[in-house]
Amino acid sequence: MASTRPAPATAPATVRTRWLVAPLLALAATLAALSFGRYPLPPWEPVRFLLAAAGFVSMEPDRYALLYNLIVEIRLPRVLAAILVGASLSVSGAAYQALFRNPLVSPGLLGVLAGASAGAALGILLEGHWLLVQTSAFVMGLAAVGIGVGIAHLFGGGSIIMLVLGGILSGALFTSLLTMVKYMADPYSQLPAIVYWLMGSLGQASIDDMAWAALPMLAGILMLCLMGRALDALSMGDDEARALGVPVTAVRLTTIAAATLISALTVSIAGMIGWIGLVVPHIARLLVGPGNARLLPAAASLGAAFLLFADGLARNLFATELPIGIVTELLGIPVFLLVLRRVRRGWT
Repeated sequence: MASTRPAPATAPATVRTRWLVAPLLALAATLAALSFGRYPLPPWEPVRFLLAAAGFVSMEPDRYALLYNLIVEIRLPRVLAAILVGASLSVSGAAYQALFRNPLVSPGLLGVLAGASAGAALGILLEGHWLLVQTSAFVMGLAAVGIGVGIAHLFGGGSIIMLVLGGILSGALFTSLLTMVKYMADPYSQLPAIVYWLMGSLGQASIDDMAWAALPMLAGILMLCLMGRALDALSMGDDEARALGVPVTAVRLTTIAAATLISALTVSIAGMIGWIGLVVPHIARLLVGPGNARLLPAAASLGAAFLLFADGLARNLFATELPIGIVTELLGIPVFLLVLRRVRRGWT
């Protein structure tokens, strides 16, 4: 006679265990990024330095001064930028994929990346300070999404299909503006700077950049992570979500606003970095499942780890540093092919 006892509930425990993988990977990648470089350190040395800075252990003054210069002044700004940019792009991509119910959506869907790129190129054309380039990128990224959302509400009441079409039109407009700016730029000084910036780089990141960008980026990431259950309800359709008491329009606009804010900030800090917002959410979905309450935080952690790893390759693979956008594209394509066989089952 077959047993009637229910099978042990191992799935929730497995998911909880897998959820720990993402932050552990991010922590390991952070320690590796602080340790490896042109002047490599043992993996425990950054930990010992942090303990010495907190007063828990003693360290020779000369050694402490050397590590302070190497870890805090040189490597830490770049590591923080990689964490924030990677987490922001990944969580934005995951939120957009849930909102638009499309697994091929990325943070650039509504034109924010095209707008920010055109804004930064315009700042370089005007030969402004780096702060002007960052501000111009941020403002025009927001403007691009505003135009896309405005088109959607003007012609289609803000429906999903009209948001996509509005984003396509806005992205095309600002891509044309970017082409115009590149045509007008000096081919010997300004144009190379624009092209290099569009390839993406964390080399310009500084503590001052992190000081003004960290708070809004962390706030946007946290807001999107807290909206996981509402996005789960939206994935069933607008009518079903309203029946569950979810304010569909408010959730949709809040998600777009938060994702746009942090995506524009990533471009203003590091330039164009592709594939992370598309690939990493699929890896997180394989790891913790489709529930957005778990998926969004996992995507943020995995995105930080992914970009830290890519930045390590960009800095150390060759004698000269590669633009990180090239590395993420070279990594993103094979990684996407590896997960494609698994994730396409959920698409169908």
